Amino acid sequence: MDKNPQDIFDYANITDDCIKCGKCIPVCTIHNVNADEVTSPRGFLDLLGAYQRGKLDLDENVKSIFESCFLCTACVEVCPKSLPTDMVIEQVRADIAKKFGIAWYKKVFFLLLRHRWLNDLAFKFGWTFQTCGFKIKKDVDSMSSRFNLPMLKTDRVLPSLRKTSFLNSHAEHIDNGGKRKVAIFIGCLSNYNYKDVGDGLLEILGHLEIDAFLAKDQKCCSAPAYFTGDFDTVDNNAKFNIEYFEGFGEDIEAIIVPEATCSAMLKIDYEHYFHDQPEWQARAKKVMGKVFMATEWLQNHTHLEQLLASKKKDTKIVTYHDPCHARKMQGIYEEPRNLIRQNYNIVEMSDPNSCCGFGGVTMQSEKYHFAKAAGVPKAAMIKKTEADIVSAECSACRMQINDAMGNESTTVFKNPIELIAEALRK
Repeated sequence: MDKNPQDIFDYANITDDCIKCGKCIPVCTIHNVNADEVTSPRGFLDLLGAYQRGKLDLDENVKSIFESCFLCTACVEVCPKSLPTDMVIEQVRADIAKKFGIAWYKKVFFLLLRHRWLNDLAFKFGWTFQTCGFKIKKDVDSMSSRFNLPMLKTDRVLPSLRKTSFLNSHAEHIDNGGKRKVAIFIGCLSNYNYKDVGDGLLEILGHLEIDAFLAKDQKCCSAPAYFTGDFDTVDNNAKFNIEYFEGFGEDIEAIIVPEATCSAMLKIDYEHYFHDQPEWQARAKKVMGKVFMATEWLQNHTHLEQLLASKKKDTKIVTYHDPCHARKMQGIYEEPRNLIRQNYNIVEMSDPNSCCGFGGVTMQSEKYHFAKAAGVPKAAMIKKTEADIVSAECSACRMQINDAMGNESTTVFKNPIELIAEALRK
């Protein structure tokens, strides 16, 4: 779309551009689980236009409506005018946060995201006592509550904690004897919960003889805060990460991220966020040009595909889910499949591009019933493939899909990086 940032964030302007064709309705995640016109892309846009024109008060009801969007960008993908519904909803959530404040538990969470040392301490404490309140399933890095509580039901599957985070488990500089070097931005869930993703990425780089810089001072990309409207945290973390990345040496040819949401936040949403701070927007655009999703870079800039082709074929069946922040936002979906199919049989589910229903912090807490409902059809698709493994390059999707499949599922979730690392061992 050829609009400047001022036009994009003019809600009334975007509303007027909507031709009400309805193509967004069938693909809208929230409308599919809550079939009300107000919780549809064109409904959101109409309300945003009325809000900007002063014809709609930002009350509790309107707040609830705008917080119901999953930000999956499915509407943007099919819109004939590519209207940025997700971007304007992200902006209005900042207004919501200013007027109503942010729930105390979200404030605590976002505080941890600002301070790595505090996050390390909190997760270490959580690991020490997690068995008191949760049943651990080590084989899938998950756990379920021992007690039925308002937000923690015994049938809900959550990511378990590791004793030591990925970043604290390795040296910052890893010499693989290569002539190339990349930095790793790991993402919070892979750092603290799904640690095998980072370990697998280091294995892959070792096989490719590419040196790794773990960038231990990295802060959370701040996607959870951005989607919730806590722009103070976004401003703090984004500026820190930009300055930090600018200090990387010229020998760092890429910053690779095994997480779709983190990658999209760094590469795309930072630029959107800094629409009214042109200096920082330019700096973000320049430095984030080096950011790649892990499979994207490994497929297009290394000989990994050929290396995998020389390894044994596994009989396990894999079905691949396309994270919204990978396929819809970054156009990345062929790369992970090209790498996986060298060693595994891929059976596609009926709609791999449909949103799994994670939806962010608010959706997973205050509106979990919507997230749960959105996960049901995705889990059914996966089950129908009879796959041994479901894969996606996104730990948020992993958390949601594990929960949707439930404790009794025999299908295991693995990031494509984990699958590739396993294939290289054979």
